[in-house]
Amino acid sequence: MTRFFRYVILLGFFLLLAGPLIWQLSLSFKGIGDDLYAQPPQIIPSDPTIRNYGDVLDRVPVFRYVLNSVIVALIVVGGNIVGATLAGYALARLTFRFRGLVTALFVVALLVPIEAIIIAQFLLVRSSGLADTLLGVALPTCVAALNVLLMRNAFQGIPMELEEAARIDGAGVWQRFWHICAPQVRGVMTVVAIFSFVGAWNDFLWPLIVLSGEENYTLTLGLNRLRGTFISDPRLVAAGTIIALAPILAVFAMLQRYFFKGLQAGGIKG
Repeated sequence: MTRFFRYVILLGFFLLLAGPLIWQLSLSFKGIGDDLYAQPPQIIPSDPTIRNYGDVLDRVPVFRYVLNSVIVALIVVGGNIVGATLAGYALARLTFRFRGLVTALFVVALLVPIEAIIIAQFLLVRSSGLADTLLGVALPTCVAALNVLLMRNAFQGIPMELEEAARIDGAGVWQRFWHICAPQVRGVMTVVAIFSFVGAWNDFLWPLIVLSGEENYTLTLGLNRLRGTFISDPRLVAAGTIIALAPILAVFAMLQRYFFKGLQAGGIKG
């Protein structure tokens, strides 16, 4: 009986979390002959077609928007892997004045909503001449406070004896970082990379504010053109949603093994 309730709860969570995705996938394959508002909802299309995806490609320059999103995502992922890893190592392993205060500032940064600073952030980007550029989209999230704290906790889990032994052997700070500590936190670095990629790929508000020329639109922003002022085809919107989601699923599928290892790792084990 206990196992039965477990499966019921798991099924409930699956429907809650995966239900909208399944519905969007079903909707993207529905043809003109399907009733989109049937009760109960019809998951399996009666008139399946892939024409919706072709219509999306015809109406929106998807490949250009994908390239823009890839450029932004690569900048953000690279910045977080390098910047958050170095900052996390400094906060966890190096001794300097006001280290506790700096750590507290990163914690406070997590509590500040983006809406509270987005105007100041835009003014800073515009004054730097980066408005309506992909670099201007990527730069504010190149080093996220959450990722810095994740890397700090990962480095704190590494025994100090390893670095002490390397220091006795004459290893400098960079040598200890590169050869001793960094290899131990690769799993957490993968978590940081996935979080950064998903955040950069799905971001809509910040690109909407920074970008004014359609040639620089990211995919999530460009697909909004499928929603017209007077008409909007739910099938096309669903197809665009699946197109935007596919790269995220592909990246996660490739890195899932390292992702789950990284969630459990705080350093070395055993």
